[in-house]
Amino acid sequence: MARLLKILGCCALALAGAFVLAPPAGAQGAYPGHPVTMVVPYPAGGSADILARTLGQKLAERLGQPVVIDNRAGAGTAIGAKHVAGAPADGYTLLMGTVSSQAINPAMNKVGYDPVKDFTPVAPLASIPFVLVAHPSFPGKSVADVIAQAKARPGELSYASAGLGTSNHLAGELLASAAGIRLLHVPYKGSAPALNDVVAGHLPLMFDLQATALPYVQSGKLKALALTGRARSALLPDVPTAIESGLPGYEVSAWFGVFAPAGLPAPVLERLNSDINAVLKAPEMQKRLQELGAEPEQGSAEAFAKFTRDEAAKWSAVVKKAGLVQ
Repeated sequence: MARLLKILGCCALALAGAFVLAPPAGAQGAYPGHPVTMVVPYPAGGSADILARTLGQKLAERLGQPVVIDNRAGAGTAIGAKHVAGAPADGYTLLMGTVSSQAINPAMNKVGYDPVKDFTPVAPLASIPFVLVAHPSFPGKSVADVIAQAKARPGELSYASAGLGTSNHLAGELLASAAGIRLLHVPYKGSAPALNDVVAGHLPLMFDLQATALPYVQSGKLKALALTGRARSALLPDVPTAIESGLPGYEVSAWFGVFAPAGLPAPVLERLNSDINAVLKAPEMQKRLQELGAEPEQGSAEAFAKFTRDEAAKWSAVVKKAGLVQ
């Protein structure tokens, strides 16, 4: 009997020790404990993809875990964004969000997610301004000249875009709304064919990304009338902004930022925001942004959340006024 009690006592101590050593149910280790996935709602090779891969490489070094890039293109960014909106809010599924995925597409279409309620804005990354360019034959040198011509010929002055609902399409709609004019929108299947037709003189105007418009402006094949960013660009220092040109508050950019599903725990949010801001200072990241014609947009998660709310509201109003809701 004594021997049996001794054996039972040892077993009890072993079991007690096991319970003490085991972590509580549901407990998790320090973040991150395994690879992080960053969803890019675009095909490989574009600006968002290039930015995500550069960021992912440097972010992985700081996190101590791989950052896997997952391209989920389709439905105007809705497929990738919806996937992230429905993922667990644990910091292991992130979105390379853009003005299209978080503001324009949800304003125009039934995308299956709310761009404000279904995401946690983590950190801003960069923005690329557009340039209002004109063929050299266009009889004007400024936004004021565009407005004057549009008022003289309502609905006849045309501009090209990469397609219905794209950023450069809505840049024109915002200009029309701000200036009280009517423009003729001519959508193309992509920016390249649209820009080619403006360079060829088939259409007079286009809002194009600074990086792709720059060579044509420098060669004299196009003339730059205004920038759509909040400030002048070092790449085109002599070109005024639309705000300087008499349109207060007019600002359009192709912006990029990192988002997580709604409800991301505060410690994970703080870690990611801090590490992403640090990555943006890395020489390789600075070089890549420069190659894309982009400006870094470092900042707090709180400030980025306000920015994304404002962008969603702005573009929703523009879309409704232009009658573009699908």
